[in-house]
Amino acid sequence: MSKAKVAVKISHFKQGLFTHIPAQMAMPGPPLGTQLGQLGVNIANFIKDFNLKTSIYRPGIPLPCHVTINPDRSYNLVISHPYSTYLLKQAAGVERGAMHYSKEVVGLLTRKHIYEIAKLKSQDPKWQMVDLQTICESLIDDAYTCGIRVVDHIDPEEYKVLLDNQREVVKEQKAELKAIKEAKLLRTL
Repeated sequence: MSKAKVAVKISHFKQGLFTHIPAQMAMPGPPLGTQLGQLGVNIANFIKDFNLKTSIYRPGIPLPCHVTINPDRSYNLVISHPYSTYLLKQAAGVERGAMHYSKEVVGLLTRKHIYEIAKLKSQDPKWQMVDLQTICESLIDDAYTCGIRVVDHIDPEEYKVLLDNQREVVKEQKAELKAIKEAKLLRTL
C-alpha cells in the first residue's frame, strides 16, 4: 500500500473525526497527521497507540476509526472491525465486486460464512444492540450489491471454475475502462 493512501477519507464531527486507516500503517504525514494536529492531538502518541492496537490485524486492512477529542487534548480511539464489504470479498476470495451486480456473479458464500462475519461485526459499537439475524440480512444485502451470491452449499471445483472465469471477465472490463479513459484523454487534447 502506498504512503499516499494512508487515510482515504476523513470526516470531521463535533470534537473529533472519523477516518479509515490501514492496520499498522498509521503515519504522521498528511492527511492524517495534519488533521490530528489541527485538533491538538499529540500525533506521535496517536500513531504509536493506533499501530499497537491494530497489531492483531494483518498490515494494510482498512479499519474504520472514530477519534473523539477531550477538553484536555487527550483522545478516545474507537477502532471497529473492517468493513463488511471487505470481509465479504475476502471470504468469497474475490478482489473486487461486480460492475453490474444484478447481471454478474463474482463469487459465492454460504450462510455459515455470513453467520461468522455477522458474529464478528456484532462486536462493533454500531451493531452491538442489533439482533444477529438483522446483521445477517444486512450482510446478505451487501453481498448482493457486491455481486456475491449466498447459497447453501459450494462445490469447490465448480467454484474454482467460476473464479477463473471471473478473472478473465475482470481483465476484459479493465481493458474496456482503460480504452474509455484513453478516448476521453484524446478528446481533451
